[in-house]
Amino acid sequence: MPRSIRCSLVDSFQFVPLLFAVSLPCHSQEVVCSAGFGSFDAASTTGVAVSVGAFKRDDLARRTCQAKLRWDRSDLVLAPQAWQIDVDLMNVDLGFRSPVVALQIKKSDVDPLMTYEIYSLSKPPRMLRTITGGDFFRAADTNLDGQIEIWTRDASVVNGFEGIPLNAFDFPPAIALRFEDRRLIDVSSEFPSQYDRQIAVLRAQLDPADLTRFKQSNGKLSSPSPVSFQELRSLQSTKIKVLELVWSYLYSGREQEAWSTLAGLWPAGDLDRIRAAILKARERGIRTQVDGVSSETAPSHRKKKVMIYDPLTRTVPANGGPDQAFNVTGGPDDKMKDFQIDAQPRPIFFRRPPPAADAPASALSTEVVVDMVIDSAGKVWSIKTEGKPDKDLVDASADWRFVPGMKDGHPVASRLRLGVRPFQ
Repeated sequence: MPRSIRCSLVDSFQFVPLLFAVSLPCHSQEVVCSAGFGSFDAASTTGVAVSVGAFKRDDLARRTCQAKLRWDRSDLVLAPQAWQIDVDLMNVDLGFRSPVVALQIKKSDVDPLMTYEIYSLSKPPRMLRTITGGDFFRAADTNLDGQIEIWTRDASVVNGFEGIPLNAFDFPPAIALRFEDRRLIDVSSEFPSQYDRQIAVLRAQLDPADLTRFKQSNGKLSSPSPVSFQELRSLQSTKIKVLELVWSYLYSGREQEAWSTLAGLWPAGDLDRIRAAILKARERGIRTQVDGVSSETAPSHRKKKVMIYDPLTRTVPANGGPDQAFNVTGGPDDKMKDFQIDAQPRPIFFRRPPPAADAPASALSTEVVVDMVIDSAGKVWSIKTEGKPDKDLVDASADWRFVPGMKDGHPVASRLRLGVRPFQ
């Protein structure tokens, strides 16, 4: 397990954006509670508290987790005895016009899939929506435009597809979801650039000689064959990359490109079978749970950016975008308050990776100062380390989750500067 960290607020400084290239989900996210280890406990602005930790029976902790919502003298137990429970977001308006908490729940250690459960934080709290079929979920204001997307991968579709296990895929089909007027909408087509980066990686990985051999195969690769085990592995690897390419086009709303890519890269004699198999598999995936599908492609309204609030200084956007924001000093205090948050972001999950094995002993106590923009979903939208760049720390921040900063009772994007140091 990574070392826990101590974090302390330090003075603010002029922020120079170092933006993440927003990419599709492709890693296993660390969670708040796993196998009974880890906990989280915090109250929302509505007075409903969220508690996640080890499941207990007869005052003894078990190697499972449970979550509770507590308010007044009541409580609601959620997912008792789950293998993993994670708080993806808290005190956030996902489109239900009230703050919610969203949990990722994995029932057992052998199940590769997670369930995403969304509960209202009004009294009494209640379940609002459940999404199934992903191997993890991450809600974020992807373009910092005030709209929150839930990113996941349609893992139930590809797990066991053509006899291939989920962990053999580097890029299972990603999908972006958004609640609009309480309706769950597939908005994947609005993010073509994210899929295009993935497509470029996959095309670069395709070896022409391997592709030629695959196109000369039967496509199924399941019948007895005179080829060696090593050759069969190479064919299977090529097959997986071609499937991932097709899914990238298909899930980003570009069906024509998906089928033309399939026709160009798949064995001709097996083309009709595999296309039918892909469509049949998709019929049982996450897409069946949505209430609508966006037809927009990179819509123009996404050029609008939101205000990034600063806890200590008055931040004014130049030209309507936070990328050109500058700080203004002086002025009446009551005016400056208009640009300051009422409550700073609070950590939900926040770990610093341990130093490398060959790192000097001083690295165990060295504090690294980071300056971040936390979006209205409580995710790190951008980060910069002070002094020497720390790639491991920047990479780890992709897993950090916060209760977002608040302004006038609403979650907002805000700056946060922290000093982080691993405990020995």
